[in-house]
Amino acid sequence: MMNIPWDQPATLIDLDGKTPVIGSMLECVMHFSLFKPFAKEQPRILLTRPVFREGRKTRTWVLNPGEIEKLVERLDAERQAAQ
Repeated sequence: MMNIPWDQPATLIDLDGKTPVIGSMLECVMHFSLFKPFAKEQPRILLTRPVFREGRKTRTWVLNPGEIEKLVERLDAERQAAQ
């Protein structure tokens, strides 16, 4: 799982043309988590620092929906551990 800091600046963009969410990684992931299942197919997160991804030789600046969903799971797990 990617270890992107929650306070890293990021932008959640939607390929349907909705207004982007510009804020921290935490804000982008929290906003994504509120989407209905059909709406989770289009968004991407644009990073301010590229990350390495499994199966790729180079770093990337964009996270796809499946990767964002893994960050939602990480956030949920961290919240559960804090309780």
